[in-house]
Amino acid sequence: MHAAQQPPGFRRRIRITPMPGSVCSEVEDDYHHMRVTIKHDGSTAHAVKAQLLRAPWTTCPGAVDKCEQTFTGMELAAFPTRREKASNCTHLYDLALLGAAHAMDRAVLVYDAYVSDPVDGRHHARIWRNDECVLEWYDRDYRIVAPAGPAGKKLHDLRAWIDALEPTQQEAARILQWVSLIAHGRIIPMEQQSDASRMPPTCYTFQPERAVVAKRVGKTRDFSVGTAQPLDSHQETV
Repeated sequence: MHAAQQPPGFRRRIRITPMPGSVCSEVEDDYHHMRVTIKHDGSTAHAVKAQLLRAPWTTCPGAVDKCEQTFTGMELAAFPTRREKASNCTHLYDLALLGAAHAMDRAVLVYDAYVSDPVDGRHHARIWRNDECVLEWYDRDYRIVAPAGPAGKKLHDLRAWIDALEPTQQEAARILQWVSLIAHGRIIPMEQQSDASRMPPTCYTFQPERAVVAKRVGKTRDFSVGTAQPLDSHQETV
């Protein structure tokens, strides 16, 4: 079944739209709605525009300039060499890398990821590429329990396993890894996840100088309720 037909859980959609001279990458889920557009000549990013349409912290808007500064002027192939994810918004950073990787594609690419709310303590995670399910696993307490390949590995510690996959599977696996981690926020009371100073410095907002002043915005959407789905409001960006 497609993510929209699944039981209650966390849903994320990523859409990458290549166009002549540009590529637009978008993401939407319960907590985020963001977009990165890269203007390029086929090899170099001459302009990068980041947009936060919905973000979870008051400090997140500052990450727009950081993303644009990180990648403007870079060769598309060199985007992954900018090891600055922790100082960026991780979601904008990932969108920039996805856009650069697919800038010369001939068709739109859509990933739909879903992680169920826990049933008997287990989450069921699945990811679709253009409506084809390409990967799934079950995890309990941040550790994968099935299938056999990654079973026993912590969600935070999948790099070696992912790197051993086929290249097309690696991209899907990285997305599903992050979605699986974020999805646990659905069962954590908001008051317990609203103190940024308690978070490890893994993104722009959680850097020490910003974590002490960041406030939770609290604008969330539950795509398990109703008929709306992530990126339903998509508008082509040129």
